[in-house]
Amino acid sequence: MEREQKWRYVCPFFLLMILHIAGILFFTRGFLLTRTELPHFSHCDDVLDSPCFPPQSIQLNAIRDSHQKQKQQCWTKPAIDRLVIIVLDALRFDFVAPSTFFSEIFPDTKPWMDKLKVLQRIASTERFSSKIFKAIADPPTTSLQRLKGLTTGGLPTFIDVGNSFGAPAIVEDNLLHQLVQNGKKVLMMGDDTWLQLFPYHFQESHPFPSFNVKDLDTVDNGCIEHLLPSLFREDWDVLIAHFLGVDHAGHIFGVDSIPMVEKLEQYNGVLEKVIEVLKSQSGPGGIHENTMLLVMGDHAQTVNGDHGGGSPEEVETSIFAMTFQNASSVPSYLDTSFCQLDVDGEKMCISTIQHLDFAVTVSALLGIPFPFGSIGRVNPELYALGAGTLTMEDIIAEDSPRSEKWIRDYVNVLCINSWQVKRYIDVYSSSSVIGFSAGDMLHLANKYGQIEQNWFQDIHKILLSSSESCHTELSVLEEQINSYFGFLANIAELARSKWTEFDLKMMGTGFGFILFSLFVHVVAIKRVNKPYGDSQIEDYEISLELILGGIVVAIRAFSFLSNMEEGKVATFLLATTGLLNFRYSIIRRKMRREAVGFLLLVSVLRIIEFGISKQGAGFTFMDLNVWVILGIGKNHPFWFYAAETVPVLILILLLYLFYKYSAQGTSRWTVGIVISGTILSYMLLAIYWALESNLLTLDMMLKKFNRNIIAQIIYTIGFGLLAFVGLVQFLDKKKTVVCKESFLDKAVCILCVWSPTIILLLGKQGPLVALASIAGGWCLMRLQNLGNDDKHGISGVSTFHPLPVTQWNLLAVCLFFCTGHWCAFDGLRYGAAFVGSTACCMPISISARGEERDSLHKTISSIPILWIDNNHNIYLHDDMCYNSKAASNGMGIICSQVCI
Repeated sequence: MEREQKWRYVCPFFLLMILHIAGILFFTRGFLLTRTELPHFSHCDDVLDSPCFPPQSIQLNAIRDSHQKQKQQCWTKPAIDRLVIIVLDALRFDFVAPSTFFSEIFPDTKPWMDKLKVLQRIASTERFSSKIFKAIADPPTTSLQRLKGLTTGGLPTFIDVGNSFGAPAIVEDNLLHQLVQNGKKVLMMGDDTWLQLFPYHFQESHPFPSFNVKDLDTVDNGCIEHLLPSLFREDWDVLIAHFLGVDHAGHIFGVDSIPMVEKLEQYNGVLEKVIEVLKSQSGPGGIHENTMLLVMGDHAQTVNGDHGGGSPEEVETSIFAMTFQNASSVPSYLDTSFCQLDVDGEKMCISTIQHLDFAVTVSALLGIPFPFGSIGRVNPELYALGAGTLTMEDIIAEDSPRSEKWIRDYVNVLCINSWQVKRYIDVYSSSSVIGFSAGDMLHLANKYGQIEQNWFQDIHKILLSSSESCHTELSVLEEQINSYFGFLANIAELARSKWTEFDLKMMGTGFGFILFSLFVHVVAIKRVNKPYGDSQIEDYEISLELILGGIVVAIRAFSFLSNMEEGKVATFLLATTGLLNFRYSIIRRKMRREAVGFLLLVSVLRIIEFGISKQGAGFTFMDLNVWVILGIGKNHPFWFYAAETVPVLILILLLYLFYKYSAQGTSRWTVGIVISGTILSYMLLAIYWALESNLLTLDMMLKKFNRNIIAQIIYTIGFGLLAFVGLVQFLDKKKTVVCKESFLDKAVCILCVWSPTIILLLGKQGPLVALASIAGGWCLMRLQNLGNDDKHGISGVSTFHPLPVTQWNLLAVCLFFCTGHWCAFDGLRYGAAFVGSTACCMPISISARGEERDSLHKTISSIPILWIDNNHNIYLHDDMCYNSKAASNGMGIICSQVCI
C-alpha cells in the first residue's frame, strides 16, 4: 500500500519529464534548422556534361575541344582580371545611398547619412562604369554566417550562430577554394575571421584581432597600413580588406553617435585614396586596366548597433561596384534600378542584389567554376558592369549587334548557372537525411526539363550563329532568360523555406507540450499538498496571489519575445509585486520599512539598468561605472572614490558581524577561516582598483606593479577556500563542522568562497550589485509571508506561495541587467575572461616610423606599452593610461585603452 502511495506521487514527475523531452524535441526541430554540408566540389571539366555544350552538335564538339585546351576560361569567359573587395562590416544601406532616398522614412537628414560622399559622387557622375546596389542579406546577420554565405553562395542556418566565437574552417565548396584551385592568388587583410574560415587559402594575409568590440581602430588601421601599398603590387589577383570600425562603433555607441560619424568620414577618405590609386593605374597596360572594385557590407545594423536577426535594418546593406572601362549597363527589361535625385540634384539609380547571388556572379566574372553548393543567380547588372561589352550607342539601340552579343553571353552563363544549381539540389536531396519533398523535386524537374528542351530546340542554334552578322530574335533570348530567372527564384524560395524559415507547426507543437506540462505541475502540487491538509490553498487571498503570480510569470515569459526589453519588463514586474507587499504591510501594520526599502531598492536598480543599457543617454561602454550614472561624477573626487570604497567596507563589516553574532559551535573556527580569507580578498580588490585610479598618490614603482598578480591571488584564495571547505567536510566523519549545522552557515560559506571572484569579474559596480542582492534577499525573506494571516503563516520558505518565488527570480534577472549585461552578443562581458591576464591584448609591432618611433621609445621606455599605432595612440597593459604629450616634443600621444 505504501509502495503504491509513493508511486502515485512519483508518476507525475516521470510524465513531466516525458512531456518536456517531447516539447524540446519538437520545438528545436522547428527552430534549430540545419543544412547538410556536402563534400563535393566543382571542377572545370564538370561543365562539359551540362546541356550548355550539347554533345550531338559537331560544331559544339569543336567548342568542347577548344574549351578543354583553354583552361584559363573554365566555365565562363573571364570578364575581369583583378578584383578588389573592401568589406565595411555592418554597412547600412543609408550609409551609402544619398539621404534623399530616405526622405519618407527620415524627414530630417540623420548625422550618419551622406558621409561616404566619394561613392555617391562617382555613382552619379560615372553611372555607366559604377553603380550602387541595395544588397539583401539572409539572416542570421552575424559576420561569420554572412561571410560563409557570401563565399559559398548558400544559406547558413540559425544554428550556425553558435560558431561565432570559434569559427571552424569551411569544408564545403566556396569562392576562395575555387580561386586557389584555379591559380588565383588571394591577399587578405583585416578581420581575422577570414583566417578562421579559410586557414590555407591566402597567398598572403594580415589578420588583426576582431574579438574586442571596444577597439575601434586596430583592425582598421591595420587595413589602411597594408591596403594602399598593396594596390601597387602585381603579385595578387583578388584583394580582400575587411574593416571593422563601423561595426564596433555601432555596438558600443550606436549608429547615431559621434564615433560612428568619425568612422564613416575616415572610410570616405580611405576609399577616395583607393579609387585614386586604381584610376591612376587603369590606363592601357596598367596593372588595374581590367580591375573591378567592390565596396560592400556583410550585413547591416539597427540604430542601436545590433544585428543578427532578419529585420530590414539588419539585412539591407549595400554594394558599390566600379570598373575602369567605358561601358556597363543592361537592356531595360533586366534593369531593376530605381532612380531619384541625389543631394546635389543629379540623377542617381540604385539597383538591388541578393547576397545569395554574390559568389556565383563573382565566379562568372573571374571565369572560375561556381561553388558546388551555390543556389544564387548571376546578377545581370553586376555581371554587365564587369563584362563591359555595351557602349552608350548599344544602350540606346538595344537591338545592335554588340547588345545582342552581350545577351547571348549572358544566356549561356545562365544556362551554366541553372545546370549547376539543379545538380546541387539533386545531389542534396539524394544524400541528405532532411532533403526536399518528392513533390518539390518533381516540380523543379519538370520546370528545368522544359527550359532544357527550349535550349536544345532554339537557343543553342542562336548562340552558334555569328553575332556580328546575323540579326536574331531577341525575344527568344529574353523569354529564355525569364525562364531561367523563374527556375532559380523557385529554388531559392524553396531553400529559404527549408533552411531559414522556422517551422511554426513544429514549434507550436513543442510549445503545446510545455503548456500541458504546466497543467500536470498544478495537479502534482495539489496531490502532494492534499495529505498534509493544506487548507491555505483554498484561501481567497492565496488564490488571488496565485492568480497574480501566474500573470507575472506569463508576462515575464512573453518578455523573451521583446527586442532588448527584458530588463525593463523584469524591473516593472518586480516593482509591481513590491507594491503588493507594501499594500499588505499597510493592512497588517508590520514590516513597513522592509516594504518601502524594497521599493526604493527596485527604483535604484531601474536607474542603474537603464543607465548602463545602450538606450541610456550618454552611455559609453568604455567607461562603465554605476556611480557616474547615479550622479556621482569624477569632478567630485572625494565622493566618487568614497562611493567606490564604501560598498567594499560595508561587505567587510557584514561578514565580521555575521561571524561575531551568528557562527556558533564546532563550525565557528572553520567559518572564521573562510570569512578571514574572504575579507582579505575584499581588501585586495580595493587595492586592485586603486592601482588603476588616482585614489592614492602612488610613486612610479608602484604604478609599474602588475595588477594581474593581485587578481591571480584573489583567484587562488577563492579556489583554496573551496578546497579547504571540501577537505574539512570530507575528513569530518561526524559531519558536524562547517556548513552542516544550519542553512545560514551553508549559504554564507558558499557566498564567501565565490563572492570575491564574482565581484572582481563584474568590475567596479560589483560591490554595489552584491549589496543590492543582499538587501533585496533580506527584504524578500522578511516579506515572503506578509500576505498570510498569522494563523496560517509558517516560518521558513513557503512551498505553496508562488509570488515570493517569482520575486526571487525577478530580482536575479534585474541584478543580471544591472551588471552591464543585455541579451545580445555584444552585451556579453567578454573582458571578464581576461581579468588577471593580458591575453586580450594582442602585441603588435610599433608602426610609427623612423625618428618618431625612436623618440616614442625614449619617452615612454619605462611604461609597459604594447604598441603604438599610426596615430601615435599608445596601447598599454591593464588599462594603465599615461599621457606623455608634454614630454614627447608635441607629437600628441593619446592614451588608448585596449584591455578591460
